[in-house]
Amino acid sequence: MYHGPVPKLPPLVLSYIRRHQLLGSGDRVGVAVSGGADSVALLRILLGLAPELGMVLSVVHLNHRLRGAESDADEAFVRELTLTHGLEFHGQSADVKAYAASTKLSLEAAARQLRYAFFEKLVETGSLDKVATAHTLDDQAETVLLKLGRGAGTRGLAGIYPRLNLRHRGIPHPSRRQGIVRPLLGVRRAELEAYLRDLVQSWREDSTNQDLRYTRNRIRHEILPSLEKHVNPAMREALADAAEIARAEEDFWAGQTATVLARVWNRGRAAGELDSRAMTDMSLAEQRRLMRAAGESLGLNLEFHHVEELLALAKEGARASLPQNWCAIWHKGKIRLQPGSEPSEAYAYLLSVPGRVQVLQAGIAIEAFLVAACEGGYNPKQLLAPACVERGLTIRSWRAGDRFWPAHTRQPKKIKELLQDRHITGPEKRQWPVVASGDEVVWLRGFGVRRDFQTKGREGILIRDIAEEADSAP
Repeated sequence: MYHGPVPKLPPLVLSYIRRHQLLGSGDRVGVAVSGGADSVALLRILLGLAPELGMVLSVVHLNHRLRGAESDADEAFVRELTLTHGLEFHGQSADVKAYAASTKLSLEAAARQLRYAFFEKLVETGSLDKVATAHTLDDQAETVLLKLGRGAGTRGLAGIYPRLNLRHRGIPHPSRRQGIVRPLLGVRRAELEAYLRDLVQSWREDSTNQDLRYTRNRIRHEILPSLEKHVNPAMREALADAAEIARAEEDFWAGQTATVLARVWNRGRAAGELDSRAMTDMSLAEQRRLMRAAGESLGLNLEFHHVEELLALAKEGARASLPQNWCAIWHKGKIRLQPGSEPSEAYAYLLSVPGRVQVLQAGIAIEAFLVAACEGGYNPKQLLAPACVERGLTIRSWRAGDRFWPAHTRQPKKIKELLQDRHITGPEKRQWPVVASGDEVVWLRGFGVRRDFQTKGREGILIRDIAEEADSAP
């Protein structure tokens, strides 16, 4: 708990807003309020700054329907707060669980997509010019550490930006008057709570924020406090500073890359060519950025290993596999990016407990760790019997003939048929991961632990996949 003097937050936030040109006269600003301390503090601060900045405020709230009556109580609290301050309320409800299941996203990623789609709709329909979200310096530090642990480059280390331009029908809107703004990125969460206590302003606590099954919560409650204790008491500020530096680097390189890309990249309607020979004398940093930018112009998000494979292409007919069933072919000094890669190869990785493995072929990470059954919200049916570790655990692509016994079903079934029932097809189906103990498939992505291998003791192994998009910038 924060025990220091309550900082004069409104002047500090006003300075940050002006430095980054986030809000100004005439802006119609929707404040995204979940009911938590951060967002309630943002609303109270902006209410005090509204006359000076000349902006018109309203409240935006999306009920994620993830916690039943608790979620409804959050919405009721936000509505009452809105009414108390005489503001307009923009509310919407969304079935995040159903959306996550249909899109195969984590709950965090699904909630974020629906939240930002709601924000975009409000701006696109002309109800608002901007939406202000309550991301704090703590959120920034957690995001940077999370992305660093997953192998991010300087773009990932840039973390959360003070401003995010919304996309109108897939095209970034040119107006600086429209987008997402984050006025609290320079403020600690503990300072906001102290500020609210000084105002005698209540807020809502989200019970899932203590759930250590979520990676961001483990970073928040375990990893960062440990780093502050043993490495640097100001670790959060140090990570936020690193993000500030990385953002400046990215802004500089974005302009440089756009200028050079026009000279070496020839994009057609459905493919494109990079002039490899024209890039020979460029620095490695320039080549990597040009290749990523070329991929992005085609809607491809090239990871580090994709770029390294492109750099290695240097002979006629050499090929590299790219995301979304695309490939790259070296031909007469040019690298052609086009749809239609060759069939994906099988893969296999050893999985230790505890441990985490990046499965590049499937675009996810899979982790495993020992937990106590019936504690921390874990259902024993979600946990693998520890005895399976004795034969070793392997993450691999499923094979023809593999069978799996899902929970709540009467008998095992071929994995091929289970995936077909879920409408999983094409390259995604071929690369669908399983975890095997010896010759037995004991875990199948999207289906959990095999029924006859669930723990019956006090402890079990939690295996879960983390999609690359999950737990990204909030």
